[in-house]
Amino acid sequence: MLRNRVRNQNESKSRLTFVVIASIIGVVLGTSACGTQNGANAVASTSSTSVRLALYQAAAKFSGPITTGHVIEPLTAISTDLAAHGYEEQEFFASGTATAFNATSTPSDGRWSISPTTSAFYRTRILVRRPTDPAHFNGTVVFEWMNVSGGESAPDWDYLNPLLMRDGYAYVAVSAQALGVNGGTPILGSLTSGSSGGLIGTEPARYGTLHHPGDQYALDMFAQIGKALRAPKQTVLGDLRPKHIVATGESQSAFYLTTYADAIQPVTHAFDGIFIHSRGGTGAPLSGSAITSNQGPKDLRIRTDLSVPVFMFETQTDLIALGYAPAQQPNTSRIRTWEVAGTSHADAYLVGPAVSVLGCTTPINDGPQHIVVQAAFAAFNKWVDEGTPPPSPAPFRLASTNPAVLALDSHGNVIGGVRTPAVDVPVSTLSGAAPTGTSEICSLFGQTTPFSQATLVSLFQNRSNYIAAYTASLDKAIHGGFILNADRAPLLAQAQQIQLPS
Repeated sequence: MLRNRVRNQNESKSRLTFVVIASIIGVVLGTSACGTQNGANAVASTSSTSVRLALYQAAAKFSGPITTGHVIEPLTAISTDLAAHGYEEQEFFASGTATAFNATSTPSDGRWSISPTTSAFYRTRILVRRPTDPAHFNGTVVFEWMNVSGGESAPDWDYLNPLLMRDGYAYVAVSAQALGVNGGTPILGSLTSGSSGGLIGTEPARYGTLHHPGDQYALDMFAQIGKALRAPKQTVLGDLRPKHIVATGESQSAFYLTTYADAIQPVTHAFDGIFIHSRGGTGAPLSGSAITSNQGPKDLRIRTDLSVPVFMFETQTDLIALGYAPAQQPNTSRIRTWEVAGTSHADAYLVGPAVSVLGCTTPINDGPQHIVVQAAFAAFNKWVDEGTPPPSPAPFRLASTNPAVLALDSHGNVIGGVRTPAVDVPVSTLSGAAPTGTSEICSLFGQTTPFSQATLVSLFQNRSNYIAAYTASLDKAIHGGFILNADRAPLLAQAQQIQLPS
């Protein structure tokens, strides 16, 4: 059951699924789905000389909870019963005066220099999901930059659960970009019946007072709202008082967080950690224009002088199709990267039973991304909270660096990276790349090629041998911190389904 509660309840499941897919993958198709989001209309600008450095420390103001009209939920194909997990949801508006910036220096090592240019009023929305029992709160607020390539979605909420609710995180999703608020034409507009009305156009009774001045202001808006969550008298978190606030974003949002880490975090210090999920080789431009491979410095790295942890989670697709491979950098005391074997940019877990809507000619990747990313986030939060760095696995092995080509084993699975039973005790080839000539959408979902029965028998002989090898590999991954112990029993149950002679 889809959790989209947009007022038009008759919208087809397949169309909604395409929007979810578009919102996750749109950046790879050469745009950030800007549409009309640069928002020249009604922008109250001031000259750069009137923008003081003190604005770096500005915080948003909250109003709400909002009860008028109907809430528009992030699009998802994964059903979550918040009440059953002891969680509640409320929506608030966040407003303030945001600053746009110009980059005076953009070296590929990430040590950008910026200067303020103009300022503009904004009012956007945030969705707050929090434990109903304050005693269950673990002290960390997860602050997600929602994705807008084809309609707002919150892919990290989907990927990181059940971890977030099981461990008592508070969660805040922000409509950071203009298309989500003002509407416009998404990257896959022709596949989603044209333009999106955004929050304002879809539910004006609730969202008619919102105003987004353009994506050149999005980075500062994000920082200001994050800062406001720390205010002693803020009410959006109820009785919860956060110890840490961490930023997260996946795909297109990860490009923005890359720029945020290099350009904005050093002057705003808004977050205690930044979790960048599936970025490419560049960042988002400060101008608010489309994200393309020919904008900004190529091979952009995270600056090494940040005072907070930055975790990068990368799939096989991200290294090759999104161009992250040339931007690889060594781990440091403040930077960790996990390149996860057997994964693709988006996968079967994310689209669930609606996979047929993609129209892919081969089975898409059903690898372990959702399992490993939860272990990654748990390690990231421990790093933020206790100062204990996560494990530092080897990167993927490359057969070639120019162009970047992944080295593969005899089964077609990648060599190196974070290892799990999916690739070390394989029953299929898990690729981050789809067959040549496939559609742009399917190319981001990779592929799964199951082994023949004859191959399985040659590898394991019988079920007992397979389960023994799988269990040993699983326990090794758990011991290494790459899979959570909570996932052990479900994964073993899945392994039991493999057809082998007894």
